Amino acid sequence: MSYLLKPLDKGKLILNNRLVMPPMATSKSGKDGKVSKDILNYYDEKSCSGYISLLIIEHSFITQHGKASEGQLSVADDSLVEGLQELSNIIHRNGSKTVMQINHAGSAASKAVTGYGPVGPSAIENPRMGNVPKELTKKEIKDIIEEFKNAALRVKEAGFDGVEIHSAHGYLLNQFFSPLTNKRTDEYGGDVLGRIKIHLEAIKAVRDAVGDNFPILLRLGASDYSEGGSTIEDSKIAASEFEKAGVDILDISGGLCGFIVPGLTGQGYFSSLTEAIREVVSIPVILTGGITDVNAAEKLLSEGKADLIGVGRAIYKDSKWAENAIKSLN
Repeated sequence: MSYLLKPLDKGKLILNNRLVMPPMATSKSGKDGKVSKDILNYYDEKSCSGYISLLIIEHSFITQHGKASEGQLSVADDSLVEGLQELSNIIHRNGSKTVMQINHAGSAASKAVTGYGPVGPSAIENPRMGNVPKELTKKEIKDIIEEFKNAALRVKEAGFDGVEIHSAHGYLLNQFFSPLTNKRTDEYGGDVLGRIKIHLEAIKAVRDAVGDNFPILLRLGASDYSEGGSTIEDSKIAASEFEKAGVDILDISGGLCGFIVPGLTGQGYFSSLTEAIREVVSIPVILTGGITDVNAAEKLLSEGKADLIGVGRAIYKDSKWAENAIKSLN
């Protein structure tokens, strides 16, 4: 039997195959981050074939202070739950499962978008944006953890099948993880365990809020691919701690470098990261990065590089990609 068609039948998130549509920002949301008709139509079109087992909804801001861009979806307020419920209903009706990704942009936010000055683990220029944030106090860190918790609860109330905490692509949690942007000397800085303290506290707060049976995913920027940045060795330690803390699935991507890395090309270009992380965890690992060919997806799974395959840009460009790919394997 095809590796891609094999169900994921262990754990809290049961999936009918190994194909995932990863989170990709669309900038289609309505005013104040509300679910719009455009968003509903977009996800309806992407999921209508039922061939994608899991759709992860694009990163959504947990507080106005952490909004990354105009047109970004919001999970920052209880009034949004009704619209989000409509979104999860459409995807479920099409036969797929769906998880929502929640995020705080940290120093990747700009005052022009949020109305507030950017914040971060340290007053260090964001390598991707050039913003110099205000260093967060411990009280402000606790407040952000509370905002992650409240956002996750809204995701559950809106009928999603799980929640994904975003710690990749140079956003706030990734800024804490990277030694390039985290120069703190308190317990939230220093070695890897210090730099993931905020993650572990956010995971615990989310788990306490959503209960034991609701899946928690975490997207980890597993390497900055730059000198002095986070490394796969850091990520192996972090991944193991995240599993112990109650994360059900790890979704692997790039760190401060983003999801595209100069010099890294080919089908599944983050596969060296996922392969290394699979060696230290027993939970499923999602691989994304340049996968456009169904046979490459099969090969990556067969070689044990990952448990689930994320196909982003190919599905973004062609809503029939999943249907054509799966039919070619039958």
